[in-house]
Amino acid sequence: MDTGNVILKLENIIKTYPGVTALDGVTIEINRGEVHAIVGENGAGKSTLIKTCTGAVKPDSGNIIIDSNTFKSLTPKESANQGIAVIYQEFNLVGELSIAENIYLGRALRKGITIDRKKMVEKSRAIFNQFGLDINPEELVRNLTVGYQQIVEIAKAMSQDAKILIMDEPSAPLTNQEVEAMYKIVDRLKEKGVTIIYISHRMNEIFRLSDRVTVMRDGEKIDTLDTSSTDINTLVKLMVGRELNETYPGRDFPIMEDILLEVKDLNGNGLHDINFKIQKGEVLGFAGLIGAGRTELAELIFGIKHAVSGTIYMNGKVLNCKSPKQAIDNGIALVPEDRKKLGAHLDISVRENTSIAILQRISKNSVVDKTKENEIAEYYREFLRIKTPHLEQKVKNLSGGNQQKVIIGKWLASDPDLIILDEPTRGIDVGAKFEIYSLVNSLVSEGKTILMISSEMEEIMGMSDRIIVLSEGRITGEFNKKDFDQEKIMAAASNIER
Repeated sequence: MDTGNVILKLENIIKTYPGVTALDGVTIEINRGEVHAIVGENGAGKSTLIKTCTGAVKPDSGNIIIDSNTFKSLTPKESANQGIAVIYQEFNLVGELSIAENIYLGRALRKGITIDRKKMVEKSRAIFNQFGLDINPEELVRNLTVGYQQIVEIAKAMSQDAKILIMDEPSAPLTNQEVEAMYKIVDRLKEKGVTIIYISHRMNEIFRLSDRVTVMRDGEKIDTLDTSSTDINTLVKLMVGRELNETYPGRDFPIMEDILLEVKDLNGNGLHDINFKIQKGEVLGFAGLIGAGRTELAELIFGIKHAVSGTIYMNGKVLNCKSPKQAIDNGIALVPEDRKKLGAHLDISVRENTSIAILQRISKNSVVDKTKENEIAEYYREFLRIKTPHLEQKVKNLSGGNQQKVIIGKWLASDPDLIILDEPTRGIDVGAKFEIYSLVNSLVSEGKTILMISSEMEEIMGMSDRIIVLSEGRITGEFNKKDFDQEKIMAAASNIER
């Protein structure tokens, strides 16, 4: 890599929104053929920065220089013509079309006036061959795993002769095996001279893939470092502007002996013969591979789905929730895995999101007490340190970490006894993670009980008092904190006899 060969320069980029400076004079140089990581807390300005490159956002001032061509701003078409392609977390694919049709969507190859499907299939297959992948371009996208859908998105970018590929949290929806496959593709792209801008909250990926890393904070570029000459602690300190003394803050208060929730012989929603107890003030972690049944268990407890047989007891009494409302009335809350589709109402305000689960409690004759609603929303805004210019801000305009805090605030407002956290820190930065971990400790110190589902092994081991492992809808292991062992937990998750 020629480190003096700049392919993209963002020069003094400024972008403001009402009440927020998203980018404050940011200058970054991206070298040809490198993997350049961009890291920072949610709200640091990473997404706005890449959107200025793709033409989705028009900066207030500054220059975008691509291969010596200078632009004040770009349209999406100009960005594509300059060889920039982006892969977002949410894929832009049509499930009912074939892989080849998706790769050439909107740019169909033609023979005269007729679409040349044969040529699209041939060219698609040639792209996959570059990566050493045997994929049938005629397969429907709806039949693909998330990992293969991502490969289709990469192939789509390569079909446009992308010189610069922006990857925004590309590993977030992937299994561990799919992540490894993605790493190999990134390596292959780099070998072919493609420049990659890689955005991720996962520090292990930054050090595995990138040549250089730029740290952003509060809309400013803090520093650009050679990845090989820095370490995680340095990056984290630059990202959050403070020391994080421990990744997982310790707890020194005892778990109560009383049983809050007991599950006996539970079957249904893909689960088989599930039995466990959870004590008051305990953090019980559920580990397992994707599809193991962890979210399905949360759905049964929260009344989203119904059991075929078995019994759930809460405080010694039979719990038979036919709906989430009944679960809420019984003191259960669920922070779901997909915060954008299931957790938050993105098009309404922070205030309305915070109060939505308790409207009956703060209403009289079907009229909401606005004063009380504002007091509750303001309390949780301060308690959770939600970064928002005001309570009327739409949640869709907040960063991912702050969206997650709004969802947690909504459920804390309902004063639950049991809080189910399904992938609570997915897609959020290390600073926000630390705040959520500290919040979990604060909640259990008050006697709340946490059922935590996480695919991050370090997180589930770092935060849980006890771990139950699921595989193919069955419990295949249980570990007390003193017995936590990553290899043994993974063996149980894979249902391997050891």
